[in-house]
Amino acid sequence: MLGSRIWIPPKEAADCGLFCFPPLIYCSVSFPRVSAIARKLGLPAPEREYRFDPKRRWRFDFAWPGLKVAVEIEGGVWIRGRHVRPVGYLADLEKYNRAVVLGWRVLRYAPHQIGQLEHDLHALLDASEQTE
Repeated sequence: MLGSRIWIPPKEAADCGLFCFPPLIYCSVSFPRVSAIARKLGLPAPEREYRFDPKRRWRFDFAWPGLKVAVEIEGGVWIRGRHVRPVGYLADLEKYNRAVVLGWRVLRYAPHQIGQLEHDLHALLDASEQTE
């Protein structure tokens, strides 16, 4: 699996920097894209589908275990996908709260927002350096 895949409306797909295939506007946040952003910031490539809790089968889409930083791509926002329906949303709350308790910092995006990742990772790394 290359990354999270979702359907988004054509208006939102414009300039999203994702792999988009009209007319269905099927987009994928790819591992190479996230890895390129990481390299630009001097980070190694993230681990994909990283299992962060030994007691549960929860996984992060992309993670840097040594930094305890993860990226989650929340698909299905425009089609009432799993992450925005009540049961899925509540399950995500449980997952993300457990991640915070375990010391993780989780950045969450809809696929068309992934362009913000570089800025957010940079800010997160800067904040980490200042607290050390």
